[in-house]
Amino acid sequence: MNTVINVKNVSKNYRSTKAVIGLEFSVGTSECFGLLGPNGAGKTTMMKMLYGINTRNSGNIDIYGFDPAKDELKIKFISGIVPQDNNLDVELTVMQNLLVYSRFYGIRKIDAIKRIEYLLDFMELSEKEKSQIRELSGGMQRRLVIARSLINNPRVLFLDEPTTGLDPQVRHLIWNKLRTLKKEGVSIMLTTHYMEEAFQLCDRLIMMNKGVKVLEGSPDELISSHIEKYVLEIFEPDKAVDIKTDGSIRTEVTNNIVYLFSNDVNTLDTIIKSLKPGEFYMRQSNLEDVFLKTTGRNLNE
Repeated sequence: MNTVINVKNVSKNYRSTKAVIGLEFSVGTSECFGLLGPNGAGKTTMMKMLYGINTRNSGNIDIYGFDPAKDELKIKFISGIVPQDNNLDVELTVMQNLLVYSRFYGIRKIDAIKRIEYLLDFMELSEKEKSQIRELSGGMQRRLVIARSLINNPRVLFLDEPTTGLDPQVRHLIWNKLRTLKKEGVSIMLTTHYMEEAFQLCDRLIMMNKGVKVLEGSPDELISSHIEKYVLEIFEPDKAVDIKTDGSIRTEVTNNIVYLFSNDVNTLDTIIKSLKPGEFYMRQSNLEDVFLKTTGRNLNE
């Protein structure tokens, strides 16, 4: 796998706030690489440093041989950017929005129209070509922003929380489109709050907390290496007071919910026998459990 993005010991400060501290990672061709973390972890700050909106205080960034501190326009020419906000021109139609954007890349109008028609079909928006932006649902607008980011046939795609607030149908549609782009050779940088989205899309990811990388690996590797296989959630703490646990069980208590983690499902099954339906939930652990164990269950202020 060829490396197309290299980040080495990058830091970013805002006055007295250290937003990113000594971050390092690399991204390969056709790879989806994720940045996960609670609010304020530094995900968006790092993303903006990659495509030149923010300048770093120290460290090195290389994207296809370019440094965003010096070659911002060259990086934008080979990349597509999907920011957190849709930032579409509401005074223009869907086609007009994309035509205006194509001019930034010097694409001839006849070629731009062909590309736009392909992208609208790709994102299942062909019937909305002449619609005003105000007439589009939130999901349609988000798909349009992704289509816009692809107008220049980018080699790398930066996605900052691309599906926040969207319904499951739209989210799954976008996931499928991103998988197709990966197969076509596009490298993807993704920030998301949805753990299942990270699990579904990311080949590798890092978990950040307060600007620092705390874990790195594939979703499967992180789950198998950093969390027990099973978790029993008990919704009434009083029910867990008399439960006797041994060294095979790890306990967490948050917001009046008791979490019992164990690699031995039989041990947890024994505990369930003392509980009534509705008092517990038994399941396999997942990426969200790793995330909460790593970054904490309390809200970051």
